Amino acid sequence: MVWTQDRLHDRQRVVHWDLSGGPGGRRAHRLVDMYSAGEQRVYEPRDRGRLLLSPSAFHDGNFSLLIRAAEETDEGLYTCNLHHHYCHLYESLAVRLQVTDDPREAGAHWDGEKEVLVVELGAPALLTCVNRAHVWTDRHLEEAQQVVHWDRQPPGVPHDRADRLLDLYASGERRAYGPPFLRDRVAVEADAFARGDFSLRIAPLEPADEGTYSCHLHHHYCGLHERRIFHLKVTEPAAAPAEPPPRDSPGNGSSHSSAPAPDPTLARGRSVINVIVPEGRAHFFQQLGYVLATLLLFILLLITVVLATRHRRRGGYEYSARKSGKSKGKDVNMAEFAVATGDQAFYRTEDIQLDYKNNILKERAELAHCPPPAKHIDLDKEFRKEYCK
Repeated sequence: MVWTQDRLHDRQRVVHWDLSGGPGGRRAHRLVDMYSAGEQRVYEPRDRGRLLLSPSAFHDGNFSLLIRAAEETDEGLYTCNLHHHYCHLYESLAVRLQVTDDPREAGAHWDGEKEVLVVELGAPALLTCVNRAHVWTDRHLEEAQQVVHWDRQPPGVPHDRADRLLDLYASGERRAYGPPFLRDRVAVEADAFARGDFSLRIAPLEPADEGTYSCHLHHHYCGLHERRIFHLKVTEPAAAPAEPPPRDSPGNGSSHSSAPAPDPTLARGRSVINVIVPEGRAHFFQQLGYVLATLLLFILLLITVVLATRHRRRGGYEYSARKSGKSKGKDVNMAEFAVATGDQAFYRTEDIQLDYKNNILKERAELAHCPPPAKHIDLDKEFRKEYCK
């Protein structure tokens, strides 16, 4: 019903005036309403011809209510209500009417929430309600922004990459997309918006037409959006039963018909042929090269580890041999040193009997055999000498 406005004769937009309060505390009740097609309806018999709405209200946006002769029973709170049924829009405007006998009190003022209109008894009263938004006035714009389009998703394609097939506008404009072989086989009825039937017809159907189809209905300024999803799967037609071969005539070993029997595989129509391409010889050598390269790399790594281990062991042996050679040299020198020291001691303890002519020669000889005594230097004494100077 949202998309069949022509069939409903443009009755989806309506304005109505209600009255609440007033003398005697009357409850709220409907006074008058009018559809966008121009049909006006007054509920109270006494108000017919006395309450008027402009027939062009939905063209110029002026929905004001005119009371030809105000009465005391007309006092109360009036509300102007605008409804857009399938757009789910609702707007309301309140006006308070007061009737007085004093003409000097007549006028209009704002009480902070609504307009207050004071009129003289028996004078005409105009309750203002103006709304010139395009939702209420421009029916042609409404039709231009009402659109339906069909999309198609091939198997495995996400919805955001779907292909557009058709665009249909309520104004009558149509746009077709896609390749020519598919564009010529899809169609939607010309009176789709009049009947609300936007079904997509594909003829003739082919196996390549499989996929997900979605129908989108948009009303842009109303903010409406509806989506219908269909999954299409195409199957091959069932094979016709094969006719039994004619029986051989008695006494004759051959059939009366010389035509060969039909091939049952031909009845399946289109068929899918799977072609398996064998791998070439180059692919085998490529895999073999990968294996040999991996093996060579492992051998080189193993050789490197072995050489590093042998070099480290050889360095340890040389260091041990060098250390042992140094120790032997020290032992020999100590032995030789010990022997030399012993010889010196032997000669020192030896009692040499020499004949000296005098004591001076004797002292010189003793000094030659004995090392001179160590010279003792008194640093404090030398420091005091330098200080005294």
